[in-house]
Amino acid sequence: MNETCQQAEAFLTELVNDLRFDLSVSSEWTDEGCLLNLKGEDVPFLLTENGEMLDAFEVLLFQAFGRSLDRDHRFVCDADGFRRTRKAELQAMARFAAQNVRKDGRAFTFGKLNSTERRIIHLTLQAEEDLATESVGDGRERRLQVRLK
Repeated sequence: MNETCQQAEAFLTELVNDLRFDLSVSSEWTDEGCLLNLKGEDVPFLLTENGEMLDAFEVLLFQAFGRSLDRDHRFVCDADGFRRTRKAELQAMARFAAQNVRKDGRAFTFGKLNSTERRIIHLTLQAEEDLATESVGDGRERRLQVRLK
């Protein structure tokens, strides 16, 4: 396993213990990067507000160890398959948007998505030769748009 991923697992284990959560952390290196899986009685706390605490853990891990990762890899914190399910939802939304754009010829703009979610949609549609994806707007108003080339 990747040394940075092992360090991230140790860091996150210490963090959740210090916060007195009943959680255990395991990690594995995947094509996407370092996947940190959290299990335990306190998983429901991690999943409130669309997994906001998972997002916060990812930000902390990136701040602490992000320079050790190359651009193609990320830290992904998951619990009870939340991220895997969300990724499948986003891929389905991307295919739906692509279908509508091809049918109507009009651009499709998604609602608010965080950068990881926008990235999943970009990657899902990157092989489509007739479509372009683009992030538009700034800050919290940033949106993802799918349009014909």
